[in-house]
Amino acid sequence: MNKTVIDLLRHGEPEGGRMYRGGGTDHKLSQLGWAQMDDSLEPVNAEWFAIVSSPMLRCKEYAEQLSLNKRIPLDIREDLREAGYGNWEGQTPQQLLEADEEAYWQFFADPVNCRPSNSEDLNFFTQRIANVLQQVLDEYQGRHILLVSHLAVTRAIIATVLRLPLASQELIDMPFAGKLRLIQDRKGLRILLF
Repeated sequence: MNKTVIDLLRHGEPEGGRMYRGGGTDHKLSQLGWAQMDDSLEPVNAEWFAIVSSPMLRCKEYAEQLSLNKRIPLDIREDLREAGYGNWEGQTPQQLLEADEEAYWQFFADPVNCRPSNSEDLNFFTQRIANVLQQVLDEYQGRHILLVSHLAVTRAIIATVLRLPLASQELIDMPFAGKLRLIQDRKGLRILLF
């Protein structure tokens, strides 16, 4: 089996700063966010075969620019959009704490069963991400690609690779423009921190 390498890159800080955006709140990257992504990729000396991206502006616009600059194909995947956070979308953690502190902390205590109202089911979301990850691995077998997405997407990918319980996803954090690498070869699919 040829080695497949996927560099995962979380988007940088969007306009409006830290808040729950999810799959229904589509803010562009801030100037700081663009700089964070450039800085994150600067030490990566990779010749990617393609860039695969979430369709959301905070990922797609950077991926489009990088695709043009590097002259490599861009593959936008609808199923890489962020998890839906329902009624929490567009609100900051501070606003949520002020509105209902108990509900906010219940979410972190039990993110599977205490989701925000109208949010995407965590089982469904994780399966959506596992499916698109498998599609990307199949379609880009033996290639090195860059995948630009979101924190919850990265959490679901890590949980899928490591076969973690659903509730464990909220225990994984990553800064804006954070990155990690997936490698698939005869050893199987694994995570490389770099």
